[in-house]
Amino acid sequence: MATRSNIAYRTAEGKIRSVYCHWDGYPAHNGEMLRRHYTDQSKIEALIELGSLSSLRPELGNKQDFDDRETQNEDWCLAYHRDRGEDLHISEYDDIPSWIDDMEEYAYLWDGNEWIVNDHGEKDANGFPVFDFVGYKVTDAQLKEIGWDV
Repeated sequence: MATRSNIAYRTAEGKIRSVYCHWDGYPAHNGEMLRRHYTDQSKIEALIELGSLSSLRPELGNKQDFDDRETQNEDWCLAYHRDRGEDLHISEYDDIPSWIDDMEEYAYLWDGNEWIVNDHGEKDANGFPVFDFVGYKVTDAQLKEIGWDV
C-alpha cells in the first residue's frame, strides 16, 4: 500500500508549487530523503519540474523505463511524465491552506532553509496547517529500521 505525499516549495511570487509522490511518503523515508539530498533550491525546483513521481530517490536521474524494474537505477527518481510518458502534472496554489486542503497523507514544504512537514492535514485551533521540521518527526530507531545511517 502506498503512503502518498506532496512535495513543494514557495515561488518568488509566494505561490506553492507542488507535485504528488505515490510511494514512501512517510517522514522516515521521503522526509529524510528530502532532508539529506534536496537542500539546494535549484535541485528542488528541478525535482518539482519532473512532475508527479512514483518514487522519490536521492538523484533526479535521467529517463528510464518505468515498467522495467531490472533496468531502473535505484538512485534516480521515477517520474510519471519523464519515464512513463504521462501528461506532466505540477500543481500551483495561492497559499498554504489551499495546498493542504488538497494534499495527501504528508505534505513537505521547503521553507528556504529546511524541510517542514504537515501530517495528514493537521490544523491548529484557528484552522491553519501545523508543520513540524522533518528532523523532529523522525526517530533514530525509525531511521535504523529502514537502513538509514544515523
